[in-house]
Amino acid sequence: MSNDSIVYINGKYVHKNEALVSVFDRGILYGDGFFEGIRIYNGKIFMCDEHIDRFFDSSKYTNIILNYSKDEIVDIIEKLIEMNNVKDGYIRLVATRGAYNLGLTPPTPDVANPTLICIVSNITLYDRKFYDNGMNAIFSSFTRIGTSMLDPQCKSLNYMLNILAKMEANNRGAQEAIFLNSNGIVTECTGDNIFIIKDDVVYTPPSYTGILNGITRILIIKILKKLGYDIREQEFTRYNVYTADECFLTGTAAEVISVVNIDGRLINDGKVGPHTKIIMNEYKKYIDSVCN
Repeated sequence: MSNDSIVYINGKYVHKNEALVSVFDRGILYGDGFFEGIRIYNGKIFMCDEHIDRFFDSSKYTNIILNYSKDEIVDIIEKLIEMNNVKDGYIRLVATRGAYNLGLTPPTPDVANPTLICIVSNITLYDRKFYDNGMNAIFSSFTRIGTSMLDPQCKSLNYMLNILAKMEANNRGAQEAIFLNSNGIVTECTGDNIFIIKDDVVYTPPSYTGILNGITRILIIKILKKLGYDIREQEFTRYNVYTADECFLTGTAAEVISVVNIDGRLINDGKVGPHTKIIMNEYKKYIDSVCN
Protein backbone atom coordinates (compact mmCIF):
# COMPACT_ATOMS: atom_id res chain seq x y z
CA MET A 1 0.00 0.00 0.00
CA SER A 2 1.59 3.25 -1.13
CA ASN A 3 1.78 6.34 1.04
CA ASP A 4 -0.81 8.13 -1.07
CA SER A 5 -3.38 5.31 -1.00
CA ILE A 6 -6.98 6.39 -0.52
CA VAL A 7 -9.24 4.80 2.10
CA TYR A 8 -12.86 5.33 3.02
CA ILE A 9 -13.96 6.27 6.52
CA ASN A 10 -17.39 7.51 7.57
CA GLY A 11 -18.42 9.14 4.34
CA LYS A 12 -15.01 10.49 3.30
CA TYR A 13 -12.30 9.33 0.89
CA VAL A 14 -8.99 10.36 2.41
CA HIS A 15 -5.29 9.55 2.16
CA LYS A 16 -4.49 6.67 4.50
CA ASN A 17 -2.25 8.90 6.67
CA GLU A 18 -5.20 11.24 7.18
CA ALA A 19 -7.70 8.57 8.19
CA LEU A 20 -8.69 9.19 11.81
CA VAL A 21 -10.78 7.19 14.27
CA SER A 22 -11.80 8.46 17.69
CA VAL A 23 -9.93 7.02 20.69
CA PHE A 24 -13.43 6.45 22.10
CA ASP A 25 -14.38 4.18 19.19
CA ARG A 26 -15.68 0.91 20.60
CA GLY A 27 -13.80 -1.05 17.97
CA ILE A 28 -10.58 0.15 19.60
CA LEU A 29 -11.76 0.01 23.21
CA TYR A 30 -13.60 -3.32 23.13
CA GLY A 31 -13.22 -4.95 19.73
CA ASP A 32 -16.92 -4.11 19.34
CA GLY A 33 -17.28 -4.59 15.62
CA PHE A 34 -16.85 -6.92 12.69
CA PHE A 35 -15.03 -7.10 9.39
CA GLU A 36 -14.89 -8.77 6.01
CA GLY A 37 -11.97 -9.62 3.74
CA ILE A 38 -12.56 -9.76 0.00
CA ARG A 39 -10.27 -10.46 -2.96
CA ILE A 40 -9.82 -8.41 -6.11
CA TYR A 41 -8.76 -10.22 -9.26
CA ASN A 42 -8.21 -8.37 -12.52
CA GLY A 43 -9.90 -5.32 -11.03
CA LYS A 44 -13.06 -7.25 -10.16
CA ILE A 45 -14.54 -8.00 -6.74
CA PHE A 46 -14.42 -11.79 -6.26
CA MET A 47 -17.51 -13.44 -4.73
CA CYS A 48 -18.85 -9.96 -4.02
CA ASP A 49 -22.47 -10.86 -3.20
CA GLU A 50 -21.44 -13.63 -0.81
CA HIS A 51 -19.05 -11.40 1.11
CA ILE A 52 -21.42 -8.44 1.33
CA ASP A 53 -24.24 -10.73 2.48
CA ARG A 54 -21.99 -12.12 5.24
CA PHE A 55 -20.99 -8.57 6.24
CA PHE A 56 -24.65 -7.77 6.79
CA ASP A 57 -25.18 -11.07 8.60
CA SER A 58 -22.44 -9.99 11.02
CA SER A 59 -24.26 -6.67 11.35
CA LYS A 60 -27.42 -8.48 12.39
CA TYR A 61 -25.59 -10.84 14.80
CA THR A 62 -23.81 -7.98 16.58
CA ASN A 63 -26.82 -5.66 16.33
CA ILE A 64 -24.60 -2.95 14.86
CA ILE A 65 -26.99 -1.31 12.44
CA LEU A 66 -25.24 -0.06 9.30
CA ASN A 67 -26.40 3.22 7.79
CA TYR A 68 -25.66 1.87 4.32
CA SER A 69 -27.33 -0.37 1.80
CA LYS A 70 -25.49 -3.28 0.21
CA ASP A 71 -25.33 -1.42 -3.09
CA GLU A 72 -23.84 1.66 -1.41
CA ILE A 73 -21.05 -0.41 0.11
CA VAL A 74 -20.29 -2.05 -3.23
CA ASP A 75 -20.14 1.43 -4.80
CA ILE A 76 -17.61 2.50 -2.13
CA ILE A 77 -15.43 -0.53 -2.87
CA GLU A 78 -15.56 -0.04 -6.63
CA LYS A 79 -14.65 3.63 -6.28
CA LEU A 80 -11.66 2.76 -4.08
CA ILE A 81 -10.46 0.13 -6.56
CA GLU A 82 -10.55 2.77 -9.27
CA MET A 83 -8.98 5.53 -7.14
CA ASN A 84 -6.12 3.26 -6.04
CA ASN A 85 -5.74 1.61 -9.46
CA VAL A 86 -5.69 -1.87 -7.92
CA LYS A 87 -5.80 -4.82 -10.30
CA ASP A 88 -5.10 -7.72 -7.93
CA GLY A 89 -5.53 -7.00 -4.24
CA TYR A 90 -7.54 -7.25 -1.09
CA ILE A 91 -10.47 -5.36 0.41
CA ARG A 92 -10.92 -4.93 4.15
CA LEU A 93 -14.34 -3.75 5.30
CA VAL A 94 -14.60 -2.85 8.99
CA ALA A 95 -17.63 -1.74 10.98
CA THR A 96 -17.67 -0.78 14.66
CA ARG A 97 -20.40 0.40 17.00
CA GLY A 98 -18.75 3.81 16.81
CA ALA A 99 -17.52 6.30 19.36
CA TYR A 100 -19.21 6.44 22.75
CA ASN A 101 -18.11 6.68 26.39
CA LEU A 102 -15.71 4.46 28.32
CA GLY A 103 -18.43 2.29 29.81
CA LEU A 104 -19.03 -1.28 28.71
CA THR A 105 -22.73 -0.68 28.04
CA PRO A 106 -23.16 0.05 24.33
CA PRO A 107 -25.13 3.00 23.00
CA THR A 108 -28.74 2.29 22.15
CA PRO A 109 -29.48 2.09 18.41
CA ASP A 110 -31.18 5.50 18.41
CA VAL A 111 -27.96 7.27 19.51
CA ALA A 112 -25.34 4.93 18.05
CA ASN A 113 -23.22 6.24 15.18
CA PRO A 114 -21.39 3.23 13.70
CA THR A 115 -17.99 3.61 12.06
CA LEU A 116 -17.46 2.20 8.56
CA ILE A 117 -13.97 1.79 7.14
CA CYS A 118 -12.97 0.39 3.76
CA ILE A 119 -9.38 -0.28 2.69
CA VAL A 120 -8.21 -1.53 -0.69
CA SER A 121 -4.64 -2.77 -0.69
CA ASN A 122 -2.32 -5.64 -1.52
CA ILE A 123 -1.89 -8.77 0.58
CA THR A 124 0.57 -11.65 0.73
CA LEU A 125 -0.49 -14.14 3.37
CA TYR A 126 2.12 -16.81 2.62
CA ASP A 127 5.32 -16.82 0.59
CA ARG A 128 5.08 -18.28 -2.90
CA LYS A 129 7.37 -21.18 -1.94
CA PHE A 130 4.73 -22.53 0.44
CA TYR A 131 2.22 -22.82 -2.40
CA ASP A 132 4.77 -24.76 -4.43
CA ASN A 133 6.16 -26.96 -1.65
CA GLY A 134 3.55 -26.92 1.11
CA MET A 135 3.87 -25.45 4.57
CA ASN A 136 4.21 -26.48 8.20
CA ALA A 137 1.51 -26.28 10.86
CA ILE A 138 1.05 -27.12 14.51
CA PHE A 139 -1.87 -27.93 16.75
CA SER A 140 -2.34 -24.91 18.96
CA SER A 141 -2.36 -25.17 22.74
CA PHE A 142 -5.27 -22.72 22.68
CA THR A 143 -8.83 -24.09 22.46
CA ARG A 144 -11.25 -22.77 19.87
CA ILE A 145 -13.99 -20.55 21.27
CA GLY A 146 -17.29 -22.43 21.21
CA THR A 147 -20.39 -21.35 19.32
CA SER A 148 -22.22 -20.74 22.61
CA MET A 149 -19.55 -18.17 23.56
CA LEU A 150 -18.96 -16.12 20.41
CA ASP A 151 -20.03 -17.84 17.21
CA PRO A 152 -17.02 -17.93 14.82
CA GLN A 153 -19.43 -17.56 11.89
CA CYS A 154 -19.45 -13.86 12.76
CA LYS A 155 -16.19 -12.21 11.69
CA SER A 156 -15.92 -10.13 14.86
CA LEU A 157 -12.94 -7.92 15.67
CA ASN A 158 -12.09 -10.21 18.61
CA TYR A 159 -9.08 -11.95 17.04
CA MET A 160 -6.72 -12.11 20.01
CA LEU A 161 -7.03 -15.91 20.20
CA ASN A 162 -6.10 -16.20 16.53
CA ILE A 163 -3.14 -13.85 16.94
CA LEU A 164 -1.78 -15.72 19.98
CA ALA A 165 -2.08 -19.03 18.14
CA LYS A 166 -0.37 -17.55 15.08
CA MET A 167 2.50 -16.35 17.27
CA GLU A 168 2.71 -19.79 18.82
CA ALA A 169 3.00 -21.37 15.36
CA ASN A 170 5.67 -18.90 14.24
CA ASN A 171 7.66 -19.46 17.44
CA ARG A 172 7.67 -23.18 16.66
CA GLY A 173 8.83 -22.65 13.07
CA ALA A 174 5.42 -23.20 11.48
CA GLN A 175 3.24 -20.98 9.33
CA GLU A 176 -0.16 -21.96 10.72
CA ALA A 177 -1.89 -23.26 13.85
CA ILE A 178 -4.85 -25.63 13.97
CA PHE A 179 -7.47 -25.27 16.70
CA LEU A 180 -9.23 -28.09 18.51
CA ASN A 181 -12.52 -27.39 20.28
CA SER A 182 -13.20 -28.32 23.90
CA ASN A 183 -14.10 -31.87 22.81
CA GLY A 184 -10.80 -32.43 21.00
CA ILE A 185 -12.39 -32.08 17.55
CA VAL A 186 -10.49 -30.30 14.79
CA THR A 187 -12.11 -26.98 13.86
CA GLU A 188 -10.08 -24.56 11.75
CA CYS A 189 -6.83 -22.58 11.60
CA THR A 190 -6.12 -19.00 12.62
CA GLY A 191 -7.45 -17.65 9.33
CA ASP A 192 -8.24 -20.65 7.14
CA ASN A 193 -10.54 -23.66 6.95
CA ILE A 194 -8.98 -27.13 6.93
CA PHE A 195 -9.55 -30.16 4.70
CA ILE A 196 -7.93 -33.59 4.85
CA ILE A 197 -7.93 -36.41 2.32
CA LYS A 198 -7.79 -40.09 3.23
CA ASP A 199 -8.24 -42.95 0.74
CA ASP A 200 -9.56 -40.51 -1.88
CA VAL A 201 -12.28 -39.17 0.47
CA VAL A 202 -12.17 -35.46 1.40
CA TYR A 203 -13.18 -34.44 4.94
CA THR A 204 -13.78 -31.01 6.45
CA PRO A 205 -15.22 -30.09 9.86
CA PRO A 206 -18.93 -29.19 9.96
CA SER A 207 -19.81 -25.61 10.90
CA TYR A 208 -21.27 -26.53 14.31
CA THR A 209 -17.84 -27.61 15.59
CA GLY A 210 -16.84 -23.95 15.89
CA ILE A 211 -15.66 -22.69 12.51
CA LEU A 212 -16.23 -19.79 10.20
CA ASN A 213 -18.18 -21.28 7.31
CA GLY A 214 -15.74 -19.70 4.89
CA ILE A 215 -16.84 -18.48 1.48
CA THR A 216 -13.79 -20.14 -0.10
CA ARG A 217 -14.63 -23.32 1.87
CA ILE A 218 -18.16 -23.33 0.42
CA LEU A 219 -16.80 -22.78 -3.10
CA ILE A 220 -14.20 -25.55 -2.74
CA ILE A 221 -16.89 -27.99 -1.59
CA LYS A 222 -18.90 -27.14 -4.73
CA ILE A 223 -15.81 -27.61 -6.92
CA LEU A 224 -15.03 -30.96 -5.26
CA LYS A 225 -18.58 -32.20 -5.84
CA LYS A 226 -18.42 -31.08 -9.48
CA LEU A 227 -15.16 -33.02 -9.87
CA GLY A 228 -16.84 -36.13 -8.48
CA TYR A 229 -15.06 -36.28 -5.13
CA ASP A 230 -16.61 -37.91 -2.11
CA ILE A 231 -16.68 -34.87 0.21
CA ARG A 232 -17.87 -35.27 3.79
CA GLU A 233 -18.51 -32.58 6.39
CA GLN A 234 -17.63 -34.75 9.35
CA GLU A 235 -15.94 -34.48 12.73
CA PHE A 236 -12.36 -35.73 13.02
CA THR A 237 -9.51 -35.54 15.50
CA ARG A 238 -5.81 -34.78 15.61
CA TYR A 239 -5.12 -38.46 14.86
CA ASN A 240 -6.97 -38.23 11.54
CA VAL A 241 -4.92 -35.20 10.51
CA TYR A 242 -1.60 -36.82 11.41
CA THR A 243 -2.50 -39.94 9.39
CA ALA A 244 -4.11 -38.19 6.41
CA ASP A 245 -2.88 -38.71 2.87
CA GLU A 246 -3.15 -34.98 2.18
CA CYS A 247 -4.08 -31.80 4.01
CA PHE A 248 -4.90 -28.38 2.61
CA LEU A 249 -6.30 -25.07 3.82
CA THR A 250 -8.67 -22.61 2.19
CA GLY A 251 -9.41 -18.95 2.74
CA THR A 252 -10.05 -15.70 0.92
CA ALA A 253 -6.51 -14.44 1.49
CA ALA A 254 -4.80 -17.86 1.52
CA GLU A 255 -6.78 -19.25 -1.46
CA VAL A 256 -5.80 -22.98 -1.45
CA ILE A 257 -2.54 -24.10 0.15
CA SER A 258 -1.11 -27.48 1.13
CA VAL A 259 0.09 -28.49 4.60
CA VAL A 260 2.86 -31.10 4.47
CA ASN A 261 4.13 -31.18 8.06
CA ILE A 262 2.17 -30.95 11.32
CA ASP A 263 3.87 -31.03 14.72
CA GLY A 264 6.97 -32.47 13.07
CA ARG A 265 5.04 -35.28 11.39
CA LEU A 266 5.12 -35.50 7.62
CA ILE A 267 1.75 -35.71 5.93
CA ASN A 268 2.22 -38.74 3.70
CA ASP A 269 5.57 -38.15 1.91
CA GLY A 270 5.82 -34.49 2.92
CA LYS A 271 5.02 -33.16 -0.55
CA VAL A 272 2.01 -31.39 -2.05
CA GLY A 273 -0.40 -34.21 -2.87
CA PRO A 274 -1.90 -34.95 -6.30
CA HIS A 275 -5.48 -34.21 -5.24
CA THR A 276 -4.46 -30.92 -3.65
CA LYS A 277 -2.71 -29.92 -6.88
CA ILE A 278 -5.91 -30.62 -8.82
CA ILE A 279 -7.98 -28.58 -6.37
CA MET A 280 -5.54 -25.66 -6.46
CA ASN A 281 -5.63 -25.68 -10.25
CA GLU A 282 -9.43 -25.89 -10.42
CA TYR A 283 -9.77 -23.00 -7.97
CA LYS A 284 -7.46 -20.89 -10.13
CA LYS A 285 -9.46 -21.82 -13.22
CA TYR A 286 -12.66 -20.75 -11.50
CA ILE A 287 -11.17 -17.36 -10.60
CA ASP A 288 -10.06 -16.88 -14.21
CA SER A 289 -13.50 -17.85 -15.49
CA VAL A 290 -15.36 -15.22 -13.46
CA CYS A 291 -12.78 -12.42 -13.30
CA ASN A 292 -11.48 -12.26 -16.88
